[in-house]
Amino acid sequence: MRSVLFGVCANLVLALSKGVAGYLGNSYALIADAIESLSDVVTSLIVWAGLRVSAKPPDENHPYGHGKAETIAAALVGLALLGAAVVIVVQSIREIITPHHSPAPFTLAVLAGVILTKEGLYRLVHRTGQQISSTAVRGDAWHHRSDALTSAAAFVGISVSLLMGPGWESADDWAALFASGIIVLNGYRILKEALLELSDAAPDPATEIAVRNIASGVAGVEGLHRCRVRKVGFDHYVELDVVVDAHMPTHQAHGIAHSVQDSVREALPRVRRVLVHIEPTSQDRQS
Repeated sequence: MRSVLFGVCANLVLALSKGVAGYLGNSYALIADAIESLSDVVTSLIVWAGLRVSAKPPDENHPYGHGKAETIAAALVGLALLGAAVVIVVQSIREIITPHHSPAPFTLAVLAGVILTKEGLYRLVHRTGQQISSTAVRGDAWHHRSDALTSAAAFVGISVSLLMGPGWESADDWAALFASGIIVLNGYRILKEALLELSDAAPDPATEIAVRNIASGVAGVEGLHRCRVRKVGFDHYVELDVVVDAHMPTHQAHGIAHSVQDSVREALPRVRRVLVHIEPTSQDRQS
């Protein structure tokens, strides 16, 4: 949440700087960047609220916790990116068909600073999102990367406009139009990932492979059948069929089940719960 709030403060400063520089420097690409930064502020606040709700412990009405709030926030981030792209496309086309002067040279210096700042924010927030396995935080990071990309496109467009002279005044508007396509792709990717998670699609296969490897190494486990993993917010919930000796006493099989649960949760901190179903070797079958 601290990384998200840090991004909010940075985006407010950048949006103001880009908006003023774009207005004074006659660059809609820079103004489009300012709009994108303002959308970043809104979506970052949505992510922050989603994280706060997700952090609440399970209760009577939410026995699996409140993790889906984080995923809903990620979906809203994706939608906001798509909305920002539409606004930029409309305004860019309007500027392209309306004659105007070339942007001022000083806007390049502003854009260079924006690119460096936003790329740094992307790396910071994305690393945090990876550490806590948060779709919403990773989506918020891509907001920063998208801003860096639109600024880079604007930098190129303004440079072309200044170097080529009369007739190339709208180069930065074409650059903003191009950058909006990148934003659309990022918004679609984030929205798709969030919707898959909301519909309980299987997470990264690496998690299931890790669970199987850990469970197979527990003493008394003779085989594994079905393994299902679902992601709820930051946590994973696992259902696992474990095969043991058919002649083993019930209490011993029960102990093996607990050993599997403890081993998986110890090795994989993101696994909140492991539900183990014991099957005797005499009923060994494919699932």
